[in-house]
Amino acid sequence: MNVQPKLAQADEASPALDIYRQFRGLIVSGQLGAGERLPTVRQTASDLGVAAGTAARAYKMLEAEGLVVSRTAAGTRVAESAGVLPGPLIRRVRDVVEEAVSAGAHPDDVVDVLRAIWQARAVADTDPESRA
Repeated sequence: MNVQPKLAQADEASPALDIYRQFRGLIVSGQLGAGERLPTVRQTASDLGVAAGTAARAYKMLEAEGLVVSRTAAGTRVAESAGVLPGPLIRRVRDVVEEAVSAGAHPDDVVDVLRAIWQARAVADTDPESRA
């Protein structure tokens, strides 16, 4: 698969994190499958106009999470054990994206709302008074 991540304007201060998030999204959504090869660090850096060290940091984050495996001669590949989100969840996320695009919503706003709702749920799950 030919993967071409793009740097988001909002993450210019942290391009390694942006690269990591994009590859992570491709992996957990199943768009990059187990055993598929990622572009080389040098190629990713060139494509995105960042330093090779920046791309390497992103790859190291993916490797630390167990999503990819790097081998000298084989390059960096999606780990066999990389977790993919369930199909029905991915379909619902795609529906949310389509609705957000139709409404003219900015992707960062949608992601921020998702994070806020998720964090509120986590707090509610750990707060005994909220379960009463």
